[in-house]
Amino acid sequence: MTDTISIAALVAEDLRSLASKLKRKLRAQGHPGNLTASQASVLVRLEKDGQMTTSALARAEGMRPQSMGALIASLEASGLVVGMPDPSDGRQTILSLTEDCRAMIAEGRAARQDWLTRRIDATLSAEEQAQVHAAIVLLQRLVEED
Repeated sequence: MTDTISIAALVAEDLRSLASKLKRKLRAQGHPGNLTASQASVLVRLEKDGQMTTSALARAEGMRPQSMGALIASLEASGLVVGMPDPSDGRQTILSLTEDCRAMIAEGRAARQDWLTRRIDATLSAEEQAQVHAAIVLLQRLVEED
């Protein structure tokens, strides 16, 4: 009996590897400073989902509240996150991004976009760019919710 690898399995392996490499390249272009992956993830979550409590962030990130508390403390010390008392429950603190953090995120995103645009333009012909765009449309179907 011979083992055969399906085309789908090969595509999945190549795609996963490529996505990982692209993520590393983009991360390097965004000038993330000394942020850990967990810190960056929390900042992106606060940017996309808005203000939250430490416990809500911990649930959303799959972390223990104590671990999230330490992570938030370091982000507050860096001036990236600020906490304000919850107006409906003074025992809770609502966390949000500082304006400096929002600017840092926007600058990093712009740097990554600029780098990728320049690489695409310098490396791929117009026809190849159209092919990549067509492939992206197909790849988006893979991540759409059922």
